[in-house]
Amino acid sequence: MAKTLIAYFSHAGQNYSHGKIRDLLVGNTEVVAKKIHALIDSDMFYIDTVQKYPDDHMKKIEMAKQEYNEDARPELTARVENMTEYDTVIVAFPNWWTTMPMAMFTFLESYDMAGKTIIPFATSGSSGMGKANEKLLVSCTGAKLLDGKVFKSNVSKAEMNQWVQSFGI
Repeated sequence: MAKTLIAYFSHAGQNYSHGKIRDLLVGNTEVVAKKIHALIDSDMFYIDTVQKYPDDHMKKIEMAKQEYNEDARPELTARVENMTEYDTVIVAFPNWWTTMPMAMFTFLESYDMAGKTIIPFATSGSSGMGKANEKLLVSCTGAKLLDGKVFKSNVSKAEMNQWVQSFGI
């Protein structure tokens, strides 16, 4: 039986795990990932980094830029122990510096994705997918990569349903 995993990175999750009040500038990815999870039979996995990002938005963006420039692979706090059970992996992330946060590269490169279907989506207030699909190809060798989609946190249920139905889950 085919299984689907939604693996997402969201700065809001880091704030929440520390018991801090969520900033309005973060959380869109988590919101959309949970909405999609409600629509399809799937498991969820939150991608978290050992080194936390600053709460201050400008400092967070600067740290993300430095990681991008260094092609960093931040250490993650946990692994999906049963990744071989999933046929489809929906990867969700905010668009940072025209691509995925570097933690997403760490996550994807930690597993053998050959034979899996990878479905990316990004959240952004104004940007598209940027270079994310191009970068995903390198990090998901042997996987079937579908075109990515960008959502805002206020995406309608109808739009999400249409997107989910387009890839047949």
